Amino acid sequence: MFKYFTPLLLLTTGMATAQAAPPTATVSQLMTKALPDFPGKEALVLMVTYPPGSVDPVHRHNADAFVYVLEGAIVMGVRGGKTVTLTPGQTFYEGPNDVHTIGRNASASKPAKFIVVLLKSVGKPAVIPAK
Repeated sequence: MFKYFTPLLLLTTGMATAQAAPPTATVSQLMTKALPDFPGKEALVLMVTYPPGSVDPVHRHNADAFVYVLEGAIVMGVRGGKTVTLTPGQTFYEGPNDVHTIGRNASASKPAKFIVVLLKSVGKPAVIPAK
C-alpha cells in the first residue's frame, strides 16, 4: 500500500505548491489632491509594499504614474519596453497608454516598498486589469 501512497502524496503536494498564488501587494492611499490648474485631474499618492515573492497582475493605469523605490528591489516593465530592476532612490515611469506587464518583488526573501504618484482623471479607477 505505501509504495503507491508515497508517489501519490508527492504528486498532490507538488500540485498544491504549484497552484499556490504568490503573495499580493499591500497598497495604502496616502493622499488625493484635486489639481486646479488641470480641471478634471487629480494626484493620487500610494505606498505599495511587496512581500517577498509578490507579483502584480498585468494592468494599466490610464494615468501618468511615477514610481520611487524606498526599500528593497522591484522589477518593472511595460509592454514593448525594457524590464528594469530598481533599488532605493531609483524611479520608473508609466504613461497613460502603457500596459504594465511586469511588476514584482525582485527578492523571494525580503520585502520591497515604493511610492507611486498617479496623475489621473477624477473619479476614474487607479488600476485597471489588462491583457
